[in-house]
Amino acid sequence: MQTLYLENSPIAYYIDDTANNDWVVFVHAAFVDHRMFEKQFNYFAGKYNLLAIDILGHGNSINAKKGDTIEKMSDWISGIFQKHNIAAAHFVGVSLGSVFIQDFANKYEDKVLSLACFGGYDINNFDLKRQQSNSKGQMMMMLKALFSIKWFAKANKKISAYTTEAQEEFYRLNLQFKKSSFMYLAKLQNFVNKYPQKQRPYSLLVGCGEHDIPMEIEIVNEWAEYENCDKVIFQGAGHCVNMDKPNEFNNYMENFWLNYRK
Repeated sequence: MQTLYLENSPIAYYIDDTANNDWVVFVHAAFVDHRMFEKQFNYFAGKYNLLAIDILGHGNSINAKKGDTIEKMSDWISGIFQKHNIAAAHFVGVSLGSVFIQDFANKYEDKVLSLACFGGYDINNFDLKRQQSNSKGQMMMMLKALFSIKWFAKANKKISAYTTEAQEEFYRLNLQFKKSSFMYLAKLQNFVNKYPQKQRPYSLLVGCGEHDIPMEIEIVNEWAEYENCDKVIFQGAGHCVNMDKPNEFNNYMENFWLNYRK
């Protein structure tokens, strides 16, 4: 796919607009890039119009200027929509990507057909105590990255994927993450509990893999219960479910989009 850039921004994105159907937007996990959705692009090409975005500091979205922060991601996505005349789309976010698609939905809900969040949490109902209990492990991972991205990637692949194939692919992509990009992730705290919970005018799906960390499975179960939304726990998958079980993931998403609430 050709690398496209949004004018007056550092954001790189990738489009396949050959289908006569709805748009689907994919936003990747931390430390990798849009290529984690390669099997989704291959499967859905010609069925849906597809848009994948590299988050600031990831992939080819690295030529940032002073004042460029991840807090602008939603506005940059909106800019891509305007440029390509995209009225609305289905959104798929994995891990970190689920944060950005939720933030976009908070700001531009009229441009959202459905929201699918995997390995994430509800940014409008964020439990700070739960996050603090996980902070020690995150700090240890950060220290590994500061010493060596290769060391970090070796440890991260086991947390991020379950199957050997997915782990190796995650590792390959993670190796290209730059240490300097960690500074952008420091702004993540500014996304949580910023907007009040309210009734969603679009369909919501939350999920993770059965081999994700117990806290994530707990979060997904609770989220689905109080939102009364669709939920899926993929068997034989870890955190990045689309990489671990691409066929099952693709089939599930296809059915979800066919039945979304218009």
